[in-house]
Amino acid sequence: MARLSRRAFAWAALSTLTSAAPGAAAAARRPHRTATEMRGMWLATVSNRDWPSRAGLTAADQRRELTDLLDRAVHFRLNTVMLQVRPTADALWPSPYEPWSQYLTGTQGRNPGWDPLGVAVQEAHARGLRLHAWFNPYRIANHTDPGRLVASHPARKHPDWVVRYGGKLYYNPGLPAVRAFVEQAILDAVARYPVDAVHFDDYFYPYPVAGQTFDDDEAYDAHGAAFSSRAAWRRDNIDKLVTGTAAGIRKLRPGTRFGISPFAVWRNAATDSRGSDTRAGVETYDDLYADTRKWVLKNWIDYVVPQVYWQIGNSAADYAKVVDWWAGVAKGTGTRLYIGEALYRAGAAGAPAAWQDPAELSRHLTLAGRYAEVGGHVYFAAKEVAADPVGALSRVVADHYKQSATPPD
Repeated sequence: MARLSRRAFAWAALSTLTSAAPGAAAAARRPHRTATEMRGMWLATVSNRDWPSRAGLTAADQRRELTDLLDRAVHFRLNTVMLQVRPTADALWPSPYEPWSQYLTGTQGRNPGWDPLGVAVQEAHARGLRLHAWFNPYRIANHTDPGRLVASHPARKHPDWVVRYGGKLYYNPGLPAVRAFVEQAILDAVARYPVDAVHFDDYFYPYPVAGQTFDDDEAYDAHGAAFSSRAAWRRDNIDKLVTGTAAGIRKLRPGTRFGISPFAVWRNAATDSRGSDTRAGVETYDDLYADTRKWVLKNWIDYVVPQVYWQIGNSAADYAKVVDWWAGVAKGTGTRLYIGEALYRAGAAGAPAAWQDPAELSRHLTLAGRYAEVGGHVYFAAKEVAADPVGALSRVVADHYKQSATPPD
C-alpha cells in the first residue's frame, strides 16, 4: 500500500481577465452579484510565504503589498480572504498575550509601526471582501531553541508547556493551561476586530515524523486517566479546543463564524468502513488526533474546508472520491462545506501532468458543482492568485465566475 504523507501530497506535487488594472476603481466596476458562493484564498504569512514578501519592509510597503493582494482577489472575483494572523505563537496585531510576529520586522516582538490585522479588516471590507482571521493553535517555532524566542514569550515563561518534536517547538495540547491560553490569545483578536470568521488550518497534534515520539507522558499521566487510550485522550484535547473556541466566539461576537481546513482524509476505508475510498499515508483521526468528521456531524464548526489538493484520478486520493465523501458527511448537518484547492500546484515543476493543464482546476469546480452540499472553493494561496500560474485561475473565472458572488453568511 502506498504511503503518501500530507506534505508529499501538498508540497511535492498575472495574466488578466480584462484590460482594467486592479485596484479600487476596478473593484467599483465589478459585476452585479447574483449568487451566494464561497470564493476564497488563503494568505499565508509564516516564513513570508505570501506576505509580506520579506521581513523588514517599511510599514507603507507592507500595507501596499497587502492591499495589492486584496485587489487581485477582487480582480479574480473572489470574495473572502483567510489571513494568517498567528503563524507561530505570535501576532499580527498588538496582542497583550503574544509578541509581534518576526515575519513583519525580522525581529520577534518588534512593533512594525502599524496594525496589520486592523488594516486588513478595514481594507477587505472596503472592497466587499470578507476577512477570516487564520490562527495556528499550537506551533511555537520552526526550530527547537527556546532561547531564540523573545524573552517575554509565553513559551519561555512556561517551559513546561513546550514540546520539541520534528525540529520544531509546539505547545502541548494535553495541558488545560495551554488550551486556556491559546483560546485567550485567539479570542483577543475577535474581541478587538470585526473579523468575519476565525479560521484554523490542519495543524493540531503535529504530522508524524518517523522515529520520533511526541513527549506528552507527564500530561497524559496527569490528565488522561479517564480515557481508554492516549489516542482517545489526545482527540478529546483537540475536541475541547474546538468547542471552547466556538463558544468563546459566540459569546464575544455573535454572528462571527468558525471554520477549519483539515487535511482531507479523515480515515481510509481500509482503516474504518466510514472512511473515504483513499490510501492516504496520513489520517487526521489517527495521526493528528483531529476527529474532523465528528466536528461536522455535531455542527461544532460553521464550515469545513478540506484540503483536497489532488487531481481528479489520483491513485491514492482521487479528488472526485474525496469530494464525494465530504459531501456525504456534510449532508444535513448545518456545517457548510467548501473545497480547498491546490492552485499552487498548477504548472508547478514536478507536479503530475494533470496540473500542467490550465483546465484541471476548472474541472474540479465542474465536478464539485454536482453536489448541493459544496458551497464554494478556497485557493492556496495568495501568491498564486496574484501570479495566476498557467492561467489556471483565469480559466476558473472564465468558466465559473462570470459574475461576482456574495460570500456566505
